[in-house]
Amino acid sequence: MNKSLRLLLLGISLSFTSCISIKDLVYLQDKNEIKTPAPITEVMLKPYHLQVNDVLSITIKADDAKLTTIFNPTNKGETENGASALYFSGYTIDDHGNIRIPVLGEISAIGSTVDELRIKIEKQLLDEYFKKEANIFVIVKLSGFKYTINGEVGSVGTKFLFQDHVNIMEAIANSGDIAITGDRKNVTIIRQLPTGTEMHDIDLTDINVMQSPYYHLQPNDYIYVKPLKQKTWGTGKTGIESLSTIITLISLVTTALVLLTL
Repeated sequence: MNKSLRLLLLGISLSFTSCISIKDLVYLQDKNEIKTPAPITEVMLKPYHLQVNDVLSITIKADDAKLTTIFNPTNKGETENGASALYFSGYTIDDHGNIRIPVLGEISAIGSTVDELRIKIEKQLLDEYFKKEANIFVIVKLSGFKYTINGEVGSVGTKFLFQDHVNIMEAIANSGDIAITGDRKNVTIIRQLPTGTEMHDIDLTDINVMQSPYYHLQPNDYIYVKPLKQKTWGTGKTGIESLSTIITLISLVTTALVLLTL
């Protein structure tokens, strides 16, 4: 009887250590011991530099719409929606870092920001085809903000958001949030750069993550949410689940001991 009681108490204590703490679930906590108002600091967003396989939406306008018709592609994806339409009608940066625009020909795009590419196209149009009085207006945008997310989230896969800037919290919310078994303290961001691949882990439970250069995503980022140890242990996500698992194990051990002593 004493052994059974000790086993039960041990099981209860283990259940509280194996369940997931509320501190592991809450985002953007102020972890300073001295509670002072968090300072507001400006986070400078680095401009994104275009890479191979980026798809661009480019529109050329003028006071007389007929003048720019030959420069704008027909909408080959008019029967498609969203990102799929832009895939067919947009401009993909090829392996040489160029895009091909009707009449203008090949234009180097790799390494430029969208604003730099816009200025380059406007200059070529004014130098070769139009006078200033034509009021040429060029719009250059990425064809959606693309990122890929995997691991302990509600919806994995490649996602498209039609906005210029996306932070990690928005990306996770758009993917169904991190599951209760996901490790919010150790989220990995894999970022492709012209110079190579960067990998960085961030803690989403710490409010200071908002000052990280990885808090604001860049197009084509890969996000991986690792599982907590509790998932691999299989003891349960809550105290009740853990206690139920421990009691079941104690019952099995007790039954085995009784059978052996008969």
